[in-house]
Parts: sequence; C-alpha cells; structure tokens
Amino acid sequence: MYTKHDRRAARDKRHRRVRKRVEGVVARPRLAVFRSLHHITAQVIDDTQGRTLASASTVEGELKGSLKGATANATAASAVGRAVAERAIAAGVKTVVFDRGGYLYHGRVKALADAARAAGLEF
Repeated sequence: MYTKHDRRAARDKRHRRVRKRVEGVVARPRLAVFRSLHHITAQVIDDTQGRTLASASTVEGELKGSLKGATANATAASAVGRAVAERAIAAGVKTVVFDRGGYLYHGRVKALADAARAAGLEF
C-alpha cells in the first residue's frame, strides 16, 4: 500500500521526466494540468518568459457556480478545458503542447484535453 508521500513522490518523478521533453515557447506555450482530490486547474504557460497567458480552474466562482458544487468529475474537467481554450484563443494562442503533470492521460485529465481540443486549441 502506498502512502500519500510515496504517491506524491512518484507523480513528481513522472512530471520531471515529462518536463525534460515538454517546454512552452512563445509560438507554442505549454498547457499544464494540476489535478487535486477536489479540483482541477489548467494554465497556458510561456516558459521562456515565465508568464501564464491563460488559466481556468474549478476554484473560480464563475465555473464553480455553473457546476453546482461537483468540481471533481469529468464534467467539471471538461468545463475547465473549454474555459482555458477560450481564454487562450482570446490571448492569441492557437497551438499548445500538453503537459499532463505526471498524471495518467485518463479520466479528468483526458476530459480536459478533449474539451480544449473541441473548443479550438491544437495540440
């Protein structure tokens, strides 16, 4: 049985391995995902300048209100994916590189990515 610390260390290790190859540049920023037990967050990041160009999260009042309190499911992740895609396109970003943050590409992470693609972002 894994402890909380072991799971976190394993995710950090996977994330470091992914980040060796995934870098957000001006032409193609990084869409980074963070998934907690109760929420999900996505940011479009330009790593060369260290700036966040667009972000969305289930913690925001606007999204949280529309989800009626259910912030830890695939429906909420889809709403975050749509919101971050709309905000990124408004900021002038069309293509991104996807950073799954060491999480498996499954469930909420996949739902967020699929919704962002459907809203117009290209990976």
